Amino acid sequence: MNGSKKQTIQWFPGHMVKTEKQIQKNLKLADAVVEILDARIPLSSHNPQLGRLIGSKPRIILMNKEDLADSKQTALWLNCFQKRGWGAFSADCKSGKGIGSLLSQSERLLSAKMESWKEKGMTGKRIRLMAVGIPNVGKSSLINRLAHGSRAAVENRPGVTRTSQWFQIGKGFEMMDTPGVLWPKISSRKAGEHLAFTGAVKESTYDVEPIACQLLETLRQIAPDNLKKRYRIDEDIDEMDGFGMLKLIGRKRGMLSVGGVVNTERAAHMLLDEFRSAKIGRITLEPLKP
Repeated sequence: MNGSKKQTIQWFPGHMVKTEKQIQKNLKLADAVVEILDARIPLSSHNPQLGRLIGSKPRIILMNKEDLADSKQTALWLNCFQKRGWGAFSADCKSGKGIGSLLSQSERLLSAKMESWKEKGMTGKRIRLMAVGIPNVGKSSLINRLAHGSRAAVENRPGVTRTSQWFQIGKGFEMMDTPGVLWPKISSRKAGEHLAFTGAVKESTYDVEPIACQLLETLRQIAPDNLKKRYRIDEDIDEMDGFGMLKLIGRKRGMLSVGGVVNTERAAHMLLDEFRSAKIGRITLEPLKP
């Protein structure tokens, strides 16, 4: 099998259709929408249908998993979002680093509405935020940190949250956790690859070896030094395809089957795991130019 064979990743399970309807139904209850993006893939983790769903509702961008992305690139992306008039900040929802900015960002963005409530005598009215994002992007982790307890189901795999529910996340604030939602058609093959690289889609929707090969070809372009350092590569990999690099790395890690044949499936799983945990380095797959 040639693991470098390109593949197109598509999905749209029935529960995601249901989620879109839930978001539309519950939007009227929310004062603002918090869109959680993966800082490594700000474009690919953004749902292009979200604008249609939320309309003119105030929006806050939370670039999660900042600890896995290039910090300089994250700063560039935040500046880009802020220029659009959106609240924007970065955080690591798993550890809780930076998440406190959400409440202050919300108060700033909704200051006019809060003043209107005050004038109408609606003191004590809670700000209600709706968290939206792709599967496995960190919505439930964010809520658990803000709620100071394990309130929402959290697992390191997509598709865990299946229902929408409100949680108190601080004095005067509530947040709705919604199931992760993807869109009917991916805009490009590269976007599909990026979602697979970062674990946003279930492995049952793609073949692991070709995806690992595509990741290697991507890393060779944008982070070759990280790749060579992590796997102690001295060989010239410029002319190798992804499968050749996968076999080389598998051999260096001693992932051999009977007869000395490299177990490329095992090597592929290892590579994806190490990329997702930033063992290869803090890498932004969709960089902006300064």
